[in-house]
Amino acid sequence: MTVPHTTEPAGRIDYAKTLDLPTKRLILLGVLLGLFLSALDQTIVSTALPRITQELQGLSLYSWVTTAYLLTNTALVPIYGKLSDLYGRKPILMVGIIVFLLGSALCGLSGEPFLGNLFGGGMMQLVVFRGLQGVGAAALGSVAFAIIADLFEPVDRPRYQGLFGAVFGLSSVIGPLLGGFLTDQVSWRWVFYVNLPIGLIALAFIASKMPRLASGLQARVDWLGALLILVFAVPLLLALTWGADGNYAWTSPTVLGLFALSAASLMAFLFAESRHESPILPLTLFQNPTFAWSALARFMIGAGFLGAILFLSLYLVRVQGVSATKAGTATIPLTVGLIIGAIGSGQLASRLGRYKIFMLIGLITAALGFFALSTLNADSSYSSVVIRMVLLGLGLGPALPLYTTAVQLAVKPWEIGVATSAGQFFQQMGSTIGTAIFGAVLTAGVSSNLAAQFAAQAASQQGTVAAQLQKIGEDIKSGRAGGTNDRSATPEKPEDIKARFATLRENLTRAVQTGDAAALSAVKNDRFIQSLPEKARTQLTSIPGGGVPAQVKASFNQTYASIERAMNSGDAAQVQAAAASPQLPQVLRATLARIPAAALASPQGRAQILAGLRQGLAQAEGPAAEQATRQALSGALSSVNDGEKITLASARAAKVAFADTISSIYRYSVAVAILAFLATLMMPNLEIPRRARGERAAPAHVEI
Repeated sequence: MTVPHTTEPAGRIDYAKTLDLPTKRLILLGVLLGLFLSALDQTIVSTALPRITQELQGLSLYSWVTTAYLLTNTALVPIYGKLSDLYGRKPILMVGIIVFLLGSALCGLSGEPFLGNLFGGGMMQLVVFRGLQGVGAAALGSVAFAIIADLFEPVDRPRYQGLFGAVFGLSSVIGPLLGGFLTDQVSWRWVFYVNLPIGLIALAFIASKMPRLASGLQARVDWLGALLILVFAVPLLLALTWGADGNYAWTSPTVLGLFALSAASLMAFLFAESRHESPILPLTLFQNPTFAWSALARFMIGAGFLGAILFLSLYLVRVQGVSATKAGTATIPLTVGLIIGAIGSGQLASRLGRYKIFMLIGLITAALGFFALSTLNADSSYSSVVIRMVLLGLGLGPALPLYTTAVQLAVKPWEIGVATSAGQFFQQMGSTIGTAIFGAVLTAGVSSNLAAQFAAQAASQQGTVAAQLQKIGEDIKSGRAGGTNDRSATPEKPEDIKARFATLRENLTRAVQTGDAAALSAVKNDRFIQSLPEKARTQLTSIPGGGVPAQVKASFNQTYASIERAMNSGDAAQVQAAAASPQLPQVLRATLARIPAAALASPQGRAQILAGLRQGLAQAEGPAAEQATRQALSGALSSVNDGEKITLASARAAKVAFADTISSIYRYSVAVAILAFLATLMMPNLEIPRRARGERAAPAHVEI
């Protein structure tokens, strides 16, 4: 086995002591802008995707726009970290920004005529170019955190790394807002083009002010390790993504094959890394307790953090009833708490020279935040949700900067790049795996909770309503009905449902009474009709044109015509048969039954009888139409009332089922936070070097 480097490389420059503070801050600004682009791109695209898929006609590739970016971004993080140790932060970061901007420009051009049928069409072009974006973004995310250790002494690192944590929080607020504005007011293409001016500014700062930031490490690149980590990470992420999204069953040959390939690649990677002199991920890092325990803690935090954002948005959409766009902005309180926690903990750690206590306090606060979220129910007020979000943000905030600080203090200077990026890699893997597991919990939990809630609603109703609700619940339980697992649909509020049923009643009344064509069409096409039992649905969709009065009039005319034909035939038997029609009033039936045969023999007699019959029918038609209309309208409105009860009960069942399921996910998140706390508790409590009272950072300056 080859022994990795253990001594400080010759020619290494201590940039923290040789660069002046203004230069450091200019470099930091450029790095922050680059990191902001990477973080922003994970949120800004989501609000534009519906418009993109509509214009590029690629709904089947909807999820791949995000998946392609995730795959390349996550898989390349540790590789970039190692390359930055070997070749310096500046060239790797600049390459990352250039690739990211190139990918952004190409994403904005997807589907343009001059690209023709490249990659099979506009949507596939976007997927490929998003993957290219992820290739560049991986460098931004992995190298940026390492640059803090190069530019600043340990005593200053926490406060500046807190700014990096704040950038992630800020992007989660600005992304959905900016994405929605650009899509609605300009074009979805500017969701990608907006990266170009910001990225060029960042590139200018870095190119003009940043030194190479080389670790001094000289070694061969571990290309085999880089390949194997890609073959490990990409199939694993694909399997988890496809399994969680339901594209493939967890036990399908495709998913199992991807898991097997990933496991085999991991074994080969561990073997290769143990023999390379400068591996992509030195296994000796895991002998460092700070790195090993922080990797486990960050894995857990990654699962908890993304789960908090994802499922809180789902709760707001499916239970609070806000739109998907508003749900993105409604997480601002969590972001505010996160920014305060990230910056505040960094400042305090720098002042006191200790970081572990703030990490532990943060995780306790996060656990309390998750516990508070686990008590959410279908009737929780928005203000109570805000309080819970702020609490969770305050707890998760310290996780972003302080774990990086801990690892950078614990490893050798020339290992900072690979150690920092490895921590980022474990956090992103935790996010992916946690989302997949929690997504499976959501799918299974919503189905079982829906069945139980429909049964509970059925027990509180009677008659047709109870029977229909019971049937829906049984269909969901048996898998004959898929329930309501749409994560993006915004449910109608009870007051909106009542308003729509009130409109349905108005249209129904006009259709039955007057035969209004527009009202009749509105009734037949009303989507709430589908919630009714089949018998009631048939009744409401078979209202005759012209309404019930017209139907009664037509029936009376038909009856008169049949009697007229019978009388003109002169056959008394036919007249007696026609007179037995139930449409005739009893008085007219009795009168016709007593007509002598002689009266039918002459045309004058028949005409006299028919004139009396017509007069009698005309007098009976009005009351008959009124009675028939009243009966038809009463029955129809009764069906609509049942439909309203069924719809309201169904909406309530879905609301409670989602709330209960998401609450159960947050109960699991409490356990995740506790595991992260225990892992952090095992970390050594290293002290951050502090300056003596009155001492300031050295104002040295070097030419770049």
